[in-house]
Amino acid sequence: MKAREIWHVLKADVLRTWDMFGDKSTFGKIIACAVSPGIHAVAVYRWGQWTMSKTGVIRPPLRLVALSLDCMIRILWGIELHPTTRIGAGFYIGHFGGIIISPHAVIGKNFTCSQGVTIGVSGQGGKRGAPTIGDDVYVAPGAKLFGKIHIGNSVKIGANAVIHKNIQDNAIAVLD
Repeated sequence: MKAREIWHVLKADVLRTWDMFGDKSTFGKIIACAVSPGIHAVAVYRWGQWTMSKTGVIRPPLRLVALSLDCMIRILWGIELHPTTRIGAGFYIGHFGGIIISPHAVIGKNFTCSQGVTIGVSGQGGKRGAPTIGDDVYVAPGAKLFGKIHIGNSVKIGANAVIHKNIQDNAIAVLD
């Protein structure tokens, strides 16, 4: 991705977080965004994406910085986001801790991820893969999504749900 594209999506990510802080004062929103583990993780993730697009002698030192920052995010906040994961603009992490997203996952715009969420690879042979997730999807705390599945647009996945099958648009998936 080009720097302009990365800046555009990162701006959308930050503005989405900004909006989530509701009726706080402007100063309160600035402080809340500055200390938000979700913003830290998303910024490092977007930086990592940008460094992947670089070539030549500049790439190794940039990747070293990106990998170091990624390691800090994993240790400090418990959030694992590989730069090859494709996540659209408006990515929001509500609470930190225990978030693992596969490098093979493809996620649309305005994705909301809560704590304890795993989006992982599963299956064998032609069925092996990671989820493809549409736009405007909310994944509640503790949910696990795995395998070569498709999650539609505007889907809400409830707390501690285990999802291993396709979900259509506008659906709500919860534990029985």
